[in-house]
Amino acid sequence: MKLKALSVLVAATAATNAFADESKTWQITSELGAIITSGNTETTTLKGGVKVLHNLQSWNNEYKVDGIYKEDELENDAGVKETQRTNEKYSLSAQGNYKLNEKHAHLFVYGSYVSDYFGAYRSESVVSVGYGQRLIDTPDMWLNAEIGPGYKYFTYPDDSSELDDNGLSLAGESDGEAIALGKLDYNWQISDNARFTQLVAIEYGSTNTKTRSETALLAKINGSLQMKVAYNITNNSDVADDKESTDTETSLTLVYSF
Repeated sequence: MKLKALSVLVAATAATNAFADESKTWQITSELGAIITSGNTETTTLKGGVKVLHNLQSWNNEYKVDGIYKEDELENDAGVKETQRTNEKYSLSAQGNYKLNEKHAHLFVYGSYVSDYFGAYRSESVVSVGYGQRLIDTPDMWLNAEIGPGYKYFTYPDDSSELDDNGLSLAGESDGEAIALGKLDYNWQISDNARFTQLVAIEYGSTNTKTRSETALLAKINGSLQMKVAYNITNNSDVADDKESTDTETSLTLVYSF
């Protein structure tokens, strides 16, 4: 039996409450979602990620891995439908936060790598150091801010139409520049059953300024199961003429906590 549409949403987390519990040495959150359709339109989308928090006496460390893969049935130049990869992106990051005597203040060391087959840049690597401070701290709400200098190394796509100052193609070429990195991380426990999060990160450079935003709402279904709706925006100030400056992504996953 051929279904017109089949959707699968799966996710799992290992987290005991809405906010990070620093009394626990390890906290692991894993998330997986999939959407598969068949019939008049055939698509496959897979999205997953793992986040690990490591709490020590003087350090709070965070490690993240994320990925998304999408295939769509499209017509080729001959008018024949075929399955084509339309999105593939992987990212990983690590951050170490050294606790200062001041409450909820820290110095951080951050590194990340992004591989994006359809983005404005084929790959991006960032290293940064800086200072972080909690600006709002209540039982049901907090806001963290971080800022610091860094360096970004990036590679243009092989099909990029970007040209350098001499009019030569930058396709497949790599470059780097100093950047300023800033981040705001907001969490609001609306009720026992609902939580709102907002993350905004900016990498400011002379060649390109990249802004990332994730808005998410998590609703508890029962004691262990939650539903998460998230909206992601990534904007690059400088892209090739054949690329869009803004990418958006809407995701819906189930979250299991234990």
